[in-house]
Amino acid sequence: MKPYKSKINKIRSFALALIFIGFIVMYGAIFFKDNQWLVLIFMSLGLLCILGSTAVYGWIGLLSTRAVQVECPNCHKHTKVLGRVDMCMYCNEPLTLDPTLEGKDFDQSYNQKQHN
Repeated sequence: MKPYKSKINKIRSFALALIFIGFIVMYGAIFFKDNQWLVLIFMSLGLLCILGSTAVYGWIGLLSTRAVQVECPNCHKHTKVLGRVDMCMYCNEPLTLDPTLEGKDFDQSYNQKQHN
C-alpha cells in the first residue's frame, strides 16, 4: 500500500500534473504540423489542461485558507488539517481534531460521512 499524503499536497500534485500534461499535449501538435486542424485541437486541449490546473490551484488555495492550522505533536511544525483525519505535511504523522478518534489507527474512511 502506498503511503498516505496530506490532502492539500495531493491536490497540489494533481494541479502540477495537469500543467505538465497540458505542455505534453501541446508539444504533440508538432507531429501534426501539416494538418492545421489537429494542431488547433492539440493546442486547445493543452490550453484547457493548463486552465484546469489554474482553477484547481485557485480552489485549493481557497480551501487552504479555511483549513484548521495545528501544530504537529511529532515535528512541532504548523500544518493544516482538512476533514476529521489528515497527515502532517512534513513528517506524515496522523492528525485528528475529533476527540473520539484519538488513539485509534489512522484510516482514511473516517473522513467519509457514512462512517460511524
